[in-house]
Amino acid sequence: MTTTTAPPASAGPTQMSHREILVVVAGLMAAMFLAALDQTIVATALPTIAGDLGGLSRLSWIVTAYLLTSTVSVPLYGKVSDLYGRKPLFLGAIAVFVVGSLAAGVSQTMTQLIVSRAVQGVGAGGLLAMAQTILGDVVSPRERGRYIGYFGAVFGVSSVLGPLLGGFFVDSLSWRWVFYINLPLGAVALYIVQRSLKLPRIRREHAIDYLGAALLTAGVTTLLLLLVWGGQVYAWTSAPTAALAVVSAIALSAFVVVERRAPEPLLPPELFGNGVFTVSALISLITGTAMFGAIVFLPLFLQVVTGVSATSSGLQLMPLVGGLVTATITAGRLTTRWGRYKVFPVAGTAVLTLGLWLLSTMSVDTGRWVISTYMVIVGLGIGAVMQTLVVAAQNAVPVRQLGTATSAMQFARSIGGSLGVALFGALVNARLASRLAGAGAVLPGGVSSESLASPAAIAALPEPVRAALQVALADAITFVFGAAVPLAVVAFGLSWLLREVPLRTHANRP
Repeated sequence: MTTTTAPPASAGPTQMSHREILVVVAGLMAAMFLAALDQTIVATALPTIAGDLGGLSRLSWIVTAYLLTSTVSVPLYGKVSDLYGRKPLFLGAIAVFVVGSLAAGVSQTMTQLIVSRAVQGVGAGGLLAMAQTILGDVVSPRERGRYIGYFGAVFGVSSVLGPLLGGFFVDSLSWRWVFYINLPLGAVALYIVQRSLKLPRIRREHAIDYLGAALLTAGVTTLLLLLVWGGQVYAWTSAPTAALAVVSAIALSAFVVVERRAPEPLLPPELFGNGVFTVSALISLITGTAMFGAIVFLPLFLQVVTGVSATSSGLQLMPLVGGLVTATITAGRLTTRWGRYKVFPVAGTAVLTLGLWLLSTMSVDTGRWVISTYMVIVGLGIGAVMQTLVVAAQNAVPVRQLGTATSAMQFARSIGGSLGVALFGALVNARLASRLAGAGAVLPGGVSSESLASPAAIAALPEPVRAALQVALADAITFVFGAAVPLAVVAFGLSWLLREVPLRTHANRP
């Protein structure tokens, strides 16, 4: 890295060579891959873990604990990194994630595993938020598209690769390797980041917004618990869900009031006065909803309706990943070449709307090649939008708020994903129950509705019941994709409000 001899106050931005940037990006991608992979790799190992450690009633907490801490910690990392600097916090996040992975791998009880997953989530929140923030420090917005596309590719590939790797480890080694695999990957990421990333130390006068952090944590935690438990553990009209809703509303409302008065707010109100950032965050929330909904419910459609195995359903998601990766990299490179970005969210949300509508037309008779084509279209739409919006938001905010803005974008995507999975799941269950009741399908004795979450249990049903269930489930899942179309239309409308700000040609580093 080149340096200047001028005093810091007057020094211009230093630039890294393409080769130096590639080394840094490799370390950032390795760290981001860890966090993104762990969002899905555990899914296929859950039944085996329950059989080994017991505690079936608490099985969902293996996923929920990770989701809660990784989501809540994202805005905290962004703000603290703006105050203290990126590199120490990023290295610390990797270390926390590796320690949590090791603890999860050696866990002997369900309680130990849940706590370890919560620790993992604390580290993962930093990896997801800080990777793109650090890229903003070392690469100018004009050149950032060349590199940020690879981040989107990592996120998409890990979302599909996770269940495949999880199944392989469970079948060939042990469920513990679902966590042990993070140890060598984390060590590589630590080494690369420590050796290659050269960032200045930041020393600023600050007053940490402890009250804001506590209120945001309480508000988001209760909101996510409401989404995870509502309709599953507790009825939507029950006292526990009502209590969670009230606490979340009070905490988040108080958070807004506190942020207006805090000297160093966790999420500065003026950030939301920035039109580019606000529109980008809203579109990210909606596209995150669509993305996670597709990734979660397409495998269910493939396994139950078309009859493929769990491994095959993961492989058959590759068209979606291929479309996502292609669009992300292409949009990034063209953004760098043209110096313009608005066209990609506009085109991407339009393509996403079309793809979701096409998914809503599927049935038990739809061919696999047709389904694959629909998935490619959805992937192209998501890929053109997600990372482009991060570049737009980073370019529009002051340098001192880069970490806060980047983490807020990741936070919006995570909340969107949580909303999508919870709300789409509730819609699928309600639609399925309605269709089965309307068709007069009666489950055989000894088969509970809960057991129908397993494709193996469905395959074991008598032919008439299985056929009726396949038709009903196909209708329920495609109904959800149809319900997502209006959301995509809203995102398309918002994309036209995205202001085109000329991309800076210098990095954010002093």
